[in-house]
Amino acid sequence: MKVMNDCCKLDIFPHIFPKTFFDRMKEIAATNEPLAATIQRWMNIPVLWDLDARIKMMGKFNNYKQILTLSLPAIEYLAGPNDSPALARIANDGMAEIVRERPDLFPAFVASLPMNNVKASLDEMDYAIRKLGAKGIQVFTNVNGRPLDELEFYPIFERCVKKYDLPIWLHPARTYKFADYPSEDSSKYEIWWLFGWPYETSACMARIVFSGMLDKLPNMKIITHHLGAMAPYFDERIRLGMSQMGARTTHADYRTLLKNLSKPPLELFKMFYGDTAINGSAPAIRCGLDFFGADHTLFGTDCPFDPEGGPLFIRDGIKAIDSLKLSTTTRNKVYYGNAMKMLRLEPEVAKVPKVAVKKKAAAKK
Repeated sequence: MKVMNDCCKLDIFPHIFPKTFFDRMKEIAATNEPLAATIQRWMNIPVLWDLDARIKMMGKFNNYKQILTLSLPAIEYLAGPNDSPALARIANDGMAEIVRERPDLFPAFVASLPMNNVKASLDEMDYAIRKLGAKGIQVFTNVNGRPLDELEFYPIFERCVKKYDLPIWLHPARTYKFADYPSEDSSKYEIWWLFGWPYETSACMARIVFSGMLDKLPNMKIITHHLGAMAPYFDERIRLGMSQMGARTTHADYRTLLKNLSKPPLELFKMFYGDTAINGSAPAIRCGLDFFGADHTLFGTDCPFDPEGGPLFIRDGIKAIDSLKLSTTTRNKVYYGNAMKMLRLEPEVAKVPKVAVKKKAAAKK
C-alpha cells in the first residue's frame, strides 16, 4: 500500500553509489582493508548501489523524489591527489546518467570533488555543473583531517558561490581512529559516529563562521546534514557564550576577531541551511525549524542508512514533519519550495500527478 501525501517530497540529502563507481570502489577495496570491511556492510544495502531496488523502494511513497548525493567515503579518502580526479569523474558521470534515465524520480544530482587536488576540483566543478547539469557540490567536514577554512580550499567555495550561485552540501566525516580521549588510540562503542559526527559538523560550521568565510562570501548557501547538528540546540550557548569570546583565551586575540565579524556569531550560524535528516525525530525537527527558520530548512532523509535499508527514514521523516502541524506555506517550503529555489529547478518538478490527486480524493470518500 502506497503512502499518500498531497505535495511533492523533494529529498535533498539521500545517498547513492552509481554502479560504475561502486564497481571501481570494490577494486580499490582489494588493497584497502578498512574500505573492504565497510563495503561488506554496503552489500547488505542494495538500495545504495542497485538502481532498480531503489526505484522499487521509492514507489512506496507518492510523489517522492531525490536529489542525489554520493555516499561516504569522500573521494579524497579513496585515492591520492593524482588518482582522485578520475574517481570524481566516474562518480559524476554515473550520477548524470541516472538523472538522464529517470528525471521523474531524480531531478538533479550534486557534484563530487577530489578535494585533495584543488585545481582538479575546480575543473571537475566546471565540468559537472556546466556539462552534466549538477546543481551544487558536496564537501565533507574535513579533507583527510584538514579543516575547510584553510586558504587552499577557499577558491572552491568562491567559485561555487560567485560563478554558479549554487548550494554546497556539507556532510560529516570522522572515523573510529578519532579517539574519544588522548590516552586512547581509537573511539569506542561507535561514539565517533553517534556524537562525533554532530560535533564534527558543528566544529566545521564554527570554523567557517569565525574564519570570516561567510563575511567574504555572504551569499554562500551551505546545507548542513542532520539539521545543523549541535547548533540549534545550543543557540543560547552560542549567543551568550560567544559574546564573551576571547575572555577564556590568552594565546590569541579573539576579542578583536569578534569585533571584526559582520554579525553576531549566532546570526552567522543562522546563515547556514539544515536538512531534516534527523532519524524521524519530530522534537529535533521542531528545534531546527525554530533555529534556521522556514526558509533555511529542507526535507532530507539520509536514505538508505536506516535499519530497513531505505524506507524507514523516508516514512518516519514525513510522519515527523506532518506531526508538527505546520502551515501550508511552511510545509511546502520545507518539502520542496526551498530546494526548488536554491537549485533553480523547473516548476514541473514539484507538480503532483493528477492520478495522485484523484486517489486522495477517493480516499476521503
